[in-house]
Amino acid sequence: MAYVKKCPECNSINLTYDEHRGEVICNDCGLVVEEKMVDSGQDAQGQFDKSEKKGRGGAPMSMQKYDQGLTTNVGELSDLYKLDPSQTRKFLRLKKWQERVSTSIERNLRLAMAELRVISSYLNLPNVVRDEAARIYNYVLQRGLVRGRSMESVIAACLYAACRSYDIPRTLDEMATASDVERKEIGRTYRFIIRKLGITIKQSSPKDYVSRFSSVLKLSPKTQNDALKVLREAEEAELTSGRGPAGIAAAALYVAALINDEKKTQREVADVAGITEVTIRNRYKELIEKLKLEDKLKIKEAETKAESKAKKK
Repeated sequence: MAYVKKCPECNSINLTYDEHRGEVICNDCGLVVEEKMVDSGQDAQGQFDKSEKKGRGGAPMSMQKYDQGLTTNVGELSDLYKLDPSQTRKFLRLKKWQERVSTSIERNLRLAMAELRVISSYLNLPNVVRDEAARIYNYVLQRGLVRGRSMESVIAACLYAACRSYDIPRTLDEMATASDVERKEIGRTYRFIIRKLGITIKQSSPKDYVSRFSSVLKLSPKTQNDALKVLREAEEAELTSGRGPAGIAAAALYVAALINDEKKTQREVADVAGITEVTIRNRYKELIEKLKLEDKLKIKEAETKAESKAKKK
């Protein structure tokens, strides 16, 4: 784009306007004749690339908010009471009318998402699992599947389904403790949801629980690897089918800890896995008998006794 101006340096009229820099440049001597303000944003350029970040998009959308973060609220009560009395009354009326005109689905979502944040925070779940659980709950609510069930049980079931989808090991007992809902009710609601929504979730593996249980019990990496070996042998012997994955994983860790002389009681392992000592004991006996691990345990026990005698001498 040419401008009918003269360069003050060489009196040339061979000038060019640079749209990107907003400058008028002399082509003969290179002098910047004039600088102009330019908006180099995407709106000014008349184009928008979806792959790039939205420069003026506002706060990010989130499935964990009942309105996905798009609705403008009047304000919190703590903020409203900081205003002048006349302004406070005015905004309190506006806030009341905003709540009145909201639909039953919006009110349900507001309470449900608050409950979801509480449970997921207690279980220390990642953000991607929270978003997936919120998405599942939205589907359940839109299809009217919440009726006749408590909101807490549905939220716990959606979180459990999201954990299973992302291979994050969380037991029903942990969900029950976090949500204060009975384990059977969560399991019943979970099966109902995946059946109605047609969600396909693969069966959880005992191996998924080994790293977390061993970390809490403060077991060595060698013990963790030995527990995985025991689980592989148990799968080959078909000992894992029809049994709870958490119980099998806890029993394998208990066996590996005994082999590596890391003393852990059945009570300690059961508390971490969220199961009973009877379950640990039964799974332990099955692994010992079917995989023929008595010899390893006897050898390790004999070595331990010999070492203790040598220390006494």
